[in-house]
Amino acid sequence: MKLFVGLGNPGSKYARNRHNIGFMAVDRIAEDHGFGPWKSKFQSEIAEGRLGREKVLLIKPQTFMNRSGQSVGEAMRFYKLDSTDVTVFHDELDLAPGKVRVKAGGGHAGHNGLRSIHEHISPAYDRVRLGIGHPGRKELVSPYVLSDFAKADADWLDEVLRGVSGGAGFLADRESGKFMNAVALRTAPPRSSKSPAKETTPAAAPAPEPEVDERSAMQKLLDKFK
Repeated sequence: MKLFVGLGNPGSKYARNRHNIGFMAVDRIAEDHGFGPWKSKFQSEIAEGRLGREKVLLIKPQTFMNRSGQSVGEAMRFYKLDSTDVTVFHDELDLAPGKVRVKAGGGHAGHNGLRSIHEHISPAYDRVRLGIGHPGRKELVSPYVLSDFAKADADWLDEVLRGVSGGAGFLADRESGKFMNAVALRTAPPRSSKSPAKETTPAAAPAPEPEVDERSAMQKLLDKFK
């Protein structure tokens, strides 16, 4: 079994926050892959289903972001799993909006949800880093991540979530390269090799050649005084 953990804050007031893109990702996976109904367990909302060859438990901790590790650790111990069976979907300030990266282990980079998971299960788990961009200054980070996505973000956000869902089976089977390919097909589809034919401007008709005057000099003089 694999645990797919989406990070966010519970409650409708946070539902569209940038900080909740992890919740959005597992919601999309549950909807697209026919997971069972969401239930309350492990201080979380959980849904069971299958992805690829694996049974997967989707988890949305309801403890608020800075205590996310409590529910993840509880679920992991209940199913007697290792931290390497856990994949966490979270917002990433250090990636541009629409960018997605997979990472195994590593630090928490100040992310409160990851920090809590580190404390409860160790850093040895996988992450799907979902880029939301950085507001530019450290003091702006908190209001930025706790603000809703802008209307202008709707298109790229939908493509990212659909790409993550489309590749989720590969992720469960530990085929991160194929997962990233599935995401890329949604977020940066290959350009068609067939480009429209260039319009050509008709060539201008050649200028008519000047007529040759075959009159003698005397004839030209006489014609001048007619």
